[in-house]
Amino acid sequence: MSALGEPPLLSTPATHIFGINEVPTINQPSTPLDAEELCVRYEIQRTIDEIRRRRWKRIALQFPDDMLADAPTIVDTLARALQEPRSKTDATIDQPVADLTIPSRESDPVRFYVLGDTSYGACCVDEVAAEHVDADSVVHYGRTCLSPTVRLPVLYVFTHKPLSIANVVEDFKIKYPDQNQKVILMADVAYSSHLASIDERLRSEGYAAIYRTEIIHDPSSPIPNRTIPQNVLTNPKDLRDWQLFHISDPPKSLLLTLFSRVADIYIHRVAGSQTGTGHDTLSTSSTLALRRRYAVITSVSSVSIIGILVNTLSVRNYLHIVELVKSRIAEAGKRSYTFVVGKVNAAKVANFSEIGAWVVVGCWESSLIDGKEFWKPMLTPFELDFSLQKDNERVWTGEWRSDFQNLLDQSRKYSSIVEKEARRNLTFDSLEDDNMESSELGSEEESSPPEFDLRTGRYVSRAKLVKSSVTPSKKEATGTSQGISSGPLIKRANGGLALIGGEISPGAEYLQSKRTWKGLGSDFEVSDDKPEKTVTIEEGRSGIARGYTHAHQPNRH
Repeated sequence: MSALGEPPLLSTPATHIFGINEVPTINQPSTPLDAEELCVRYEIQRTIDEIRRRRWKRIALQFPDDMLADAPTIVDTLARALQEPRSKTDATIDQPVADLTIPSRESDPVRFYVLGDTSYGACCVDEVAAEHVDADSVVHYGRTCLSPTVRLPVLYVFTHKPLSIANVVEDFKIKYPDQNQKVILMADVAYSSHLASIDERLRSEGYAAIYRTEIIHDPSSPIPNRTIPQNVLTNPKDLRDWQLFHISDPPKSLLLTLFSRVADIYIHRVAGSQTGTGHDTLSTSSTLALRRRYAVITSVSSVSIIGILVNTLSVRNYLHIVELVKSRIAEAGKRSYTFVVGKVNAAKVANFSEIGAWVVVGCWESSLIDGKEFWKPMLTPFELDFSLQKDNERVWTGEWRSDFQNLLDQSRKYSSIVEKEARRNLTFDSLEDDNMESSELGSEEESSPPEFDLRTGRYVSRAKLVKSSVTPSKKEATGTSQGISSGPLIKRANGGLALIGGEISPGAEYLQSKRTWKGLGSDFEVSDDKPEKTVTIEEGRSGIARGYTHAHQPNRH
């Protein structure tokens, strides 16, 4: 064997041979939890009571990555507890017939299925994976966005985590020396059980203008999934008079939502972070983040093709928002393409260079994707709706939201008005001449020159979908007095353009003519003139790969 002069093309570079891949660390407790702590943190007794009350038999237990280590112990604890016979006092002679249980159903075994790697975000209930095992319910552990589900009943276990109440009270007193300051107490779901004790301690020390939030299942609330003060219910703008004290770091979407609605935010950091530091940095970074989102919104106004990323199959009304987004894009004279994707990354969306911007349809936490690795802007439905407005109509008030239910409510509120206007316009348009209408349509499409965009420094074409060159009149469509009942004959466009929905689509024409690879078998074409060639099936190489041959070193194996 000849000496190696240089490494082959497919070999690993010498600088990476002993490289160590950095694996993200998962925050886990230093010592394992004992049986009592495990039952308290994961609410074992409450889970058992709900399973028995609702008579669930096939239960999917969904864990985030940092809690999968406790999954076997939890499954074993729940299984042993449910196998124990229930108390004989459950059914008595004086008990109503409607409250009696069916013994055959009670005797059926309960099966548990652990869901680890979720199809979408860990905060969402993975109904897709649960239906794969034919589960009749889901128990979700850990942080959650509390987005309403569609198909399966869900039991949320927030997993109580320990918290130093004395440190929280001391940090609160340093931040708010004025005891008459209006402050909203809020915590992450894992620490929400400590708010009652914190509120009691602060009120005993003279703080009277404090409002303690409680968890509700409403992402569209002014404070997502939390209750709000009574005066804010009648006038949501009064929320600007309150400051917010939040325990634990909130997700970025929640932080931007709160920062745009309350007067100020202070975060009490836990889990190893330095307590009470970085408040000025937080305010500055949140302000810059909102400005950056507004800059992204204005840059999308010049985009002609928008991609819709469906990042959920469980959130309620996700199909309605997809249709609403499609209609808004079409009304703005732009084209849209829909993609269903599990976990979004830069490599997936970079495969479609024709897309100028993306709108993510998912839960209110996962819809916000802000990263420098993405080549094209990533928007929420709220941001897209804002960007599709005209420049003279777009007014930035500073408010930001990530939940799409508000857009659906607004569209339903004005749907009747739009329908009435559409009927009135249809009646008015029917009085006009059809030929004149078709000529005006053609001149309108041809009289739209490119516009110079000051944001990108380029000319932007705002041409709409090219429709048929001949518009049939009502007489032609319904038939004339000569007895013609069929539809009108339309002259076929020259060049064999691609049609989508009966309309000529430049985007589809581009993909049809420019793309060289069109799928499996696209390079093997069989025509009637040339007979199909037969080939002999040959067995390829087998065994363990020991090396690679190189063009300059043919003897290497």
